[in-house]
Amino acid sequence: MIFITAKFRVLPADADRWPEIAAEFTEATRGEPGCLWFEWSRSVTDPTEYVLVEAFRDDEAGAAHVQSAHFRAAQETLPRHLVETPRIVNMSVPQDDWSLLGEMAVTERD
Repeated sequence: MIFITAKFRVLPADADRWPEIAAEFTEATRGEPGCLWFEWSRSVTDPTEYVLVEAFRDDEAGAAHVQSAHFRAAQETLPRHLVETPRIVNMSVPQDDWSLLGEMAVTERD
């Protein structure tokens, strides 16, 4: 799978509205057949920073994503709400879902 994490620093005036601003792009991406997940989180130390964790089935699915109409639309609309160019880590990972974090295994509770 293609595993991507990106950090978006949003203008302070738009930070609280970022989920709404990115909603159309988010929903369209989640609807792509090759999208495994596309999830936003907000930093607990910097309220203007959002972290996007996304995964695509394979290289073809990743290519389809960046060539989609909704990706091109996001390229036009989202940057005006950002402080800087987003930073990204993009890796091919030999798995197709999350693995368990065995070092923090949760045992059955009574």
